[in-house]
Amino acid sequence: MFRFHAVHSCISLILVFSSCIGNFRDAENLYKNGQYERAIKEFNKVLFISGTDIKALHLRARSYEELGNYTKALADYRKILVLHPDHAQAYAGIGKIAWEQKDLKTAEKNLLLAAMHDPKDFDILLLLARSMIKNGRYTSAVEFLEETIRLQPEASMPHFYKGIAMAYSGDGLGTIVSFNKYLEIEPDNLTAHYNRGFALMKLGYKEWAIEDFDQVLEKNPKHYDALARRALCLMDKNPRQACFDLETAAMHGNRLAKANLPRCNAGR
Repeated sequence: MFRFHAVHSCISLILVFSSCIGNFRDAENLYKNGQYERAIKEFNKVLFISGTDIKALHLRARSYEELGNYTKALADYRKILVLHPDHAQAYAGIGKIAWEQKDLKTAEKNLLLAAMHDPKDFDILLLLARSMIKNGRYTSAVEFLEETIRLQPEASMPHFYKGIAMAYSGDGLGTIVSFNKYLEIEPDNLTAHYNRGFALMKLGYKEWAIEDFDQVLEKNPKHYDALARRALCLMDKNPRQACFDLETAAMHGNRLAKANLPRCNAGR
């Protein structure tokens, strides 16, 4: 009887212990399939046996991040950095969470550290450049965007954000060139058409600017800022249409249109 109970107890312990052993591949597949809660449970089992498994910690952190549980995701990312201080993706994870939480200085700091440890990661460099734009560091943003373009010449978004950075820095020609390239790849993006039109307008290329504003207004007739800017471009060529457009935009609260309405009254 004693032997039977001893053997039964040993089997029970083995079953309990085996139930605590996770399978990394199963957990990884759950993560890849978007089953983040189940993936976390499986990663917990893996980490119960090996608490310093960097891959398991990283994918558990990513799972927490996807679920919006930033506190636990950050705890895993920080544990990774204690174990592996040059882990680029851990810095990137902290940076991405800071970005989501609108803490743009922390985002830039950690994304810059991530880029230092992995200077060829396209996604890290792109988000770093975006955080730099938000922080007003346009020249640095352009430098990193140029690197992303070298890494993936066919990608469209680096050209878009490069155009934004150049617009903020006052480089009108650079803005136009960047949006030209972006629109070759993504011809239907209204924001790019509007920004290129704005840059063309500032440089005096009114006819080309009108074409971009027309594109925007064709798809979105209620884009009153585009309507007001097109009106200003039309003022010399077609003042009647320009004033009608300004009045329409002003009626809908557009400040640019309101500020320029006196030009119409002066001409009457």
